[in-house]
Amino acid sequence: MAWFTRQKPGVQGSADGEKKVRTEGLWLKCESCGQIIWKKALDENHQVCPNCEHHFRLDARARLALLFDGGLYTEHDSALVSTDPLHFADAKPYTERLAAMQRATSLSDALISASGTLEGRPVNICAMELKFIGGSMGAVVGEKITRAIERSIADRHPIIIVSASGGARMQEGAISLMQLAKISAALMRLDEAGVPYISVMTDPTTGGVTASFAMLGDLNIAEPGALIGFAGPRVIEQTIRQKLPEGFQKSEFLLEHGFLDAVVKRSEMKNYIARSLNFFCA
Repeated sequence: MAWFTRQKPGVQGSADGEKKVRTEGLWLKCESCGQIIWKKALDENHQVCPNCEHHFRLDARARLALLFDGGLYTEHDSALVSTDPLHFADAKPYTERLAAMQRATSLSDALISASGTLEGRPVNICAMELKFIGGSMGAVVGEKITRAIERSIADRHPIIIVSASGGARMQEGAISLMQLAKISAALMRLDEAGVPYISVMTDPTTGGVTASFAMLGDLNIAEPGALIGFAGPRVIEQTIRQKLPEGFQKSEFLLEHGFLDAVVKRSEMKNYIARSLNFFCA
């Protein structure tokens, strides 16, 4: 009768014989409205709160699955890894930090470069992974994006870059900063070839990423509530010793002040990009 008395998964017995259902990890609290959300419902809604439509952060793979038709795509340059050019070490050597991130995310670096179709149109999409050292941009991220741009020029397929980053990667110093110019130069060649580039900014998009390719799109769009800027609000306030306006550096504030072309909900993003490409490629 062992099968009859065996404890079922997710059910725990207490000292007084009562059964308690394990609920840890099944519910989340919305950081915007405070609503308690069933995690499965949040997953099914693409990490958007069903109560207030707060957009939680989305990882790179989920982003690509959302944009590509059927969630199907071909990944490129996945074997590229950093060589630790500065032999950098802080609390731990950079090589160890990279290895830990690679194990945790199953990615070689903070960006996935892929190709596939979006509403039937062949496109290249680069999606940044915030969980990989804060989505920071080092030599590998710069090289992957540059190769994706060059692939777009050769195939004449539009490119979409989805940004989610803390900026340039300090562990690679000036080599990281060189990627700003490298990617910007590649985007100039893309523009001269007449191939569309759509930049999608998510929470957060900051530092060198904002100072380069994130703001250089033929169309610059963002998700609701995304933090977008160069330096963070706290750094700016401490520097100028003034209180910043309400919502400063949020996507809605930037749209109002002319820094963005549109703020688009995640559920509408794919259709919005498809319609935009129909306009550019007409």
